[in-house]
Amino acid sequence: MNRRALLGGALAAPALLSIPVRAQGVITLNGASQFGDDHPYTRTMVKFEELVKQYWGKPVNFVLHKNSSLGLEKQYFEYMAQGRAVDFAIVSPAHMSTFSKAAPFVDAPFIFRDLAHWNQVLDQDLFKPVADEVEKRARVAMIGYGGGGTRNIFANKKLTNLADMRGLKVRVQGAPIWSRTFAAVGMSPTVIAYNEIYNAIQNNVIDAGENEAAGVEQMRFYEVAPDLSMTQHAITIRPLCFSVATLAKLPNDLQAAIRRAGKEASIFHRQAESGADSQILETLEKGAKLRRIEFTQRAEMKKLVDPVMAAYAKEIDAEAILNKINALTS
Repeated sequence: MNRRALLGGALAAPALLSIPVRAQGVITLNGASQFGDDHPYTRTMVKFEELVKQYWGKPVNFVLHKNSSLGLEKQYFEYMAQGRAVDFAIVSPAHMSTFSKAAPFVDAPFIFRDLAHWNQVLDQDLFKPVADEVEKRARVAMIGYGGGGTRNIFANKKLTNLADMRGLKVRVQGAPIWSRTFAAVGMSPTVIAYNEIYNAIQNNVIDAGENEAAGVEQMRFYEVAPDLSMTQHAITIRPLCFSVATLAKLPNDLQAAIRRAGKEASIFHRQAESGADSQILETLEKGAKLRRIEFTQRAEMKKLVDPVMAAYAKEIDAEAILNKINALTS
């Protein structure tokens, strides 16, 4: 019987070092999530497991490591690229920038006009060239596109217009495009690990962060930054990723089941996250945990960002993709 040990990295639990892909003839696949059972990411991966078992029709074990027990998304992606510890996970495109400059372009700020436009882009698979590059260079396959959460800025102060944003110390994701676009608006962006945002705001290292509703709720950011400025600056795309090294060692019919399940689970993710956004915020607001603040200059903010996005697209050879996105009418 062929056996392959999934070796854990520095953040992996010691017990993981001995977990093989095949144990007594049954294949074991390891997933990872930063969040608990109720978060859309975790629910999507549970759905993925159910669909794989349904479509393959043979015994297969899934182990889902939750609540950041194997680190954060950046580590998950590195593990998948190396073919160890993590076989599948949902990862923000920003964490793929080490392998592909174009990856963060997938859900960059102000690239989508609204949710209908976002859905059109995904339905037409306009990011396929980026996915192909990531799979070639990082050896990680994007087997489905989830997400759908609208990102806003949560802060410890009321932000209603561009003047209020000037000099704002805001946490952004690690990909350069996020720092460039937020700086273009006049903010002072800084890269901080996701699990350090709460303490950074609490200790006045930063004034704000940006996230979709599910993240604000799960990480309890409203406790230190109760004012949610409705900038609607991005709509998330969160690929469900799978290690190519693992995939290549699996039976062909299981590979087909994984790819089919990945697409369908990600549709489930899109529906769950986009549909839950307003409900989560309404519940938090009714519970006096946060205040939604109308942002009156979104159009002006986008005008400041557009030249930065155009220059970035040219830099990463994604002008054709951007032009196709902008040409869509939602």
